[in-house]
Amino acid sequence: MPGGRIPDDFIQDLLARTDIVSVIEGRVDLKRAGREYMGLCPFHSEKTPSFTVSPQKQFYHCFGCGAHGSAIGFLMDFDRLEFVDAIEELAKTAGMEVPRTAATGPRPDESLYGILAEAEQFFRSTLKQSPGAIEYLKERGLSGELAGQFRLGAAPSGWQGLTDALGTSPERLKLLERAGLITAKDTGGYYDKFRGRIIFPIHDMRGRPLAFGGRIYGDESGPKYLNSPETELFHKGRELYGLYEARQAVGPLKRLLVVEGYMDVLALAQFDLPETVATLGTATTEEHAALLFRSASEVVFCFDGDQAGRRAARRAMQSTLGQMSEGRQVRFLFVPDGEDPDSLVRSEGADGLRDRIEQAIPFSEFFFGQYRAEVDMSSLDGRSRLVELARPELEKLPAGSFRDMMFERLSELARTRVGVGGPPRRPMSPGAKPGARVSLVRSAIRAIVQAPGLAAEIEVPSEVRKLDYAGLELLLDLLTWAGDHPEATTAQLLERYAEHPHAKALAKLAGEGLLTDDDKLRLELAGALRGLERRAIKRRLENLQSSELGEIGELHRRLRELEALG
Repeated sequence: MPGGRIPDDFIQDLLARTDIVSVIEGRVDLKRAGREYMGLCPFHSEKTPSFTVSPQKQFYHCFGCGAHGSAIGFLMDFDRLEFVDAIEELAKTAGMEVPRTAATGPRPDESLYGILAEAEQFFRSTLKQSPGAIEYLKERGLSGELAGQFRLGAAPSGWQGLTDALGTSPERLKLLERAGLITAKDTGGYYDKFRGRIIFPIHDMRGRPLAFGGRIYGDESGPKYLNSPETELFHKGRELYGLYEARQAVGPLKRLLVVEGYMDVLALAQFDLPETVATLGTATTEEHAALLFRSASEVVFCFDGDQAGRRAARRAMQSTLGQMSEGRQVRFLFVPDGEDPDSLVRSEGADGLRDRIEQAIPFSEFFFGQYRAEVDMSSLDGRSRLVELARPELEKLPAGSFRDMMFERLSELARTRVGVGGPPRRPMSPGAKPGARVSLVRSAIRAIVQAPGLAAEIEVPSEVRKLDYAGLELLLDLLTWAGDHPEATTAQLLERYAEHPHAKALAKLAGEGLLTDDDKLRLELAGALRGLERRAIKRRLENLQSSELGEIGELHRRLRELEALG
């Protein structure tokens, strides 16, 4: 299940109780058009409505940009929520309680979110009363509007400003400690974690503060930057500063620029480059990579050009290997010595930095450059070592054309054929159409995706089950599941198969037939199954021996019946 271990039965029940039209029409102006509803697509600019919502299928599809999905997918894309958050939003509307398995863990204490929100408001109000902090932000070229957008604040210089303001009971003091905002003294009592600092709230995808970063701006002693400690809500290896703000400012993101500091994010946002995020004082993790690619298809990592920056880039490269599926790109940008993204954008302007981004090093070039630098490419031993170093890393890549081409490039560099290891290549997608065989399977899958209830009306001929056509296994699985769930909608079927390797192809087929009625789909399914049965019988006839004349005659009789039906 995507996004967490919420039981599939609950998701199916939730979608059965959710009206996608009600969910969408509160955000998009929809008008009835026959059985469907139509409106201007919220995901791309258009003047003529091409955004269609089907209450029967509980599915939306834009014929302009291709956006599609269930009510869950719409909330994820429009409200920019994570999967679990979208589930919780719909469950709240439906009056349902989201179940939690042991693997998911207990639901986070809402009082923790509450105390963090209070702390954020306290820091924001303190900033308004802190001339020194305001002057520092002005000197860094940050506007009041930007400070408001990122909800910047300031921590007072005293030891107990936050503690005295919010710790009004023993229970609240414990909450503040659990939230990582105050520290217990050995002698009793508490003191503030952040003192005399500009405060940078770190938000989740729903805009709730999870933690804070702080930078010294006055005479306060201590490290230049300080982050909240790890808590029940905050894990720095899973969060990115500025991601919520980037998604709010830009909407659906095509590219994300990853930098190393809070001020870099703010400076680039000030120069109209809001699609910027930062790691939180830690190396890029696999969780970071997954989070980045849930938001954008292209990621550009920006590091210092020194050895430390190169090491950080290599860790980022290794962390993104498992995410490099079709259509995704990673590039690497190294800033000149003595510069950082903040200073670079101020000296070269937004256009200058954009030019650098466009010229950033592609993933493949950076990958092979790293390993080539470690071996002697002029010797057989060195090229053998290259294969030894690079092959295990390449095997982490998802199956697909990029993975194949990376292995081909390794073969070229090593001057020998390097076999593709790891997971096998994916079978042909049900969305592909290289010939009649796949077209028949594709037609049947399309019909079931569009009208799952048809599965209860048909019986798959036994001969069809013996075929080994690409996509047939998926078709049979879809027919079994849909037959067991005769009331299921398109949306429920797609959520059930959300983690299937061909989930995207299924969603595409769902959009293709959005305006097709069930009678036409019924004919399409029956015709596809008859066509597959004809092919299966012809194959058996070719394989039978003359001694099996009786069976041959029976197969010819059935074949004539099928051909008469069309």
